[in-house]
Amino acid sequence: MNSKPERDAEKTYPMPDFIAKLRRLADELEQGERFEIQIAGERISVPARAVCNIEHKREGESEEIEFQIKWEHPQ
Repeated sequence: MNSKPERDAEKTYPMPDFIAKLRRLADELEQGERFEIQIAGERISVPARAVCNIEHKREGESEEIEFQIKWEHPQ
C-alpha cells in the first residue's frame, strides 16, 4: 500500500531549463541510473526501470505532446 497522497502537479519551465532537464533525464536513464527531479516542492525519484511513452493529443486548434514516465512502487 502506498502511503503517499495522490497528486496531480504541473510546472512550466523556461525552455533552457526544460532542455537541461530532458538532457539529464536521457543521460541518467541511458546509464541505467535513477533520475531525480523536484516538481512543485516535492522531490521525485524515477527508477531506471520506469516505462517511457509519448502521447499526442489534438482538440480543435490546439495540439499537445506529453512525454510520460511511469513506474510502480514495489510492494
